[in-house]
Amino acid sequence: MRKNMKQSISTEIQNEAQRVAKATQRPGQTKEQTKLIAQGIEKGIAEYKKQQKAKAREADKAKKQKIKQKSEQKDVITATNPNKAPANQKLAWGLLGLSWSLFGLYFLLQ
Repeated sequence: MRKNMKQSISTEIQNEAQRVAKATQRPGQTKEQTKLIAQGIEKGIAEYKKQQKAKAREADKAKKQKIKQKSEQKDVITATNPNKAPANQKLAWGLLGLSWSLFGLYFLLQ
């Protein structure tokens, strides 16, 4: 959606555009022509800033999407391997029981 209101250009940009227009001014060029050149430079600066903002938005979207994909991959990995923790617990309890039973057997044989 385009805004109906004309965007105001900062005085800093206006001053910079005027400075560049005066620096490129040719002999015999009128003030009106210099003013038109300055306005063109202002539009160019505004367009450049607009493009840079669009690039920054695209980079931010790509970064967020990459982070989202990584988190989804982690979720898929944990969802596909939910039984690993209980299997490890069964192994640990089994080894504990075996060690106690062997200790008991050793104690009885002495």
